[in-house]
Amino acid sequence: MKTKQKEWLFNIIGVLITAGFLFPVYWMLATAFKSDAELFKTPPLLWPESFRTAGFEAVFTSGIAGYFLNSLLISGAAAVIVLILAVPSAYGLARFRIKGKKMFILLFLITQMLPATVVLTPLFIAFNQLNILNTYIGPILTGATLGVPFSVLMLRTFFLGIPKDLEDAAKIDGCSRFTAFIRIILPISVPGIAVSGAVSFFFTWGDLIYSMTFNRNQELWPLTAGIYNVISQYGIQWNDLMAFAVLSVLPVIIIFILLQKQLVKGLISGSIK
Repeated sequence: MKTKQKEWLFNIIGVLITAGFLFPVYWMLATAFKSDAELFKTPPLLWPESFRTAGFEAVFTSGIAGYFLNSLLISGAAAVIVLILAVPSAYGLARFRIKGKKMFILLFLITQMLPATVVLTPLFIAFNQLNILNTYIGPILTGATLGVPFSVLMLRTFFLGIPKDLEDAAKIDGCSRFTAFIRIILPISVPGIAVSGAVSFFFTWGDLIYSMTFNRNQELWPLTAGIYNVISQYGIQWNDLMAFAVLSVLPVIIIFILLQKQLVKGLISGSIK
């Protein structure tokens, strides 16, 4: 009896926590369909009465397609670069004896604690000297630079959880270390790689400060900067703003739904060891 009561208690707590996280998303969606008069009603309306769609119509006529393609290009390219660099690096740190390996791991951990403003100025100076400001390259390299340490740390933990016996058996069958890595380790590591790629994609997708600092050309701005531009240009129209926000988070939600099994499996596997 006590066990069932504990299960019910944990279930209720879990539902409340989940509701707390999902309520802002629900409120954003509801506000997107509210009329101007319904926005400031007291008490607030939990669901719109008029179901206004003018906000979404305004968003589609404000150039969101260009912002969306920019975000897709920047985030996708950054995620690909992160995986190309992080997968072999994490495997090397997990399998080989490297002098100063603990120092490398410590440096990766330190980079995760640095605020954005600390790396903003050095990156700006470097990009200015390389003449890549006001291009896609700056935001892409920034997303990749900041995403690699996290991915290396997570994938290293994932690789440590893979038994070395699999590689030893492959070597007995005549496989080189590289062949064993390609044919055995990589297929097993798909969940962890999917998590790393998704996290890097989501991080770059939600970036605002780097994109606006390194790129003053509004035609190359991502969705987050596009939202900021709409606010500063026309004032805050909350229902239109929420409509823009709904469309901006929609791709992230779709990617999470499509990769849900891989993401959950990768997170669980990566935290075992």
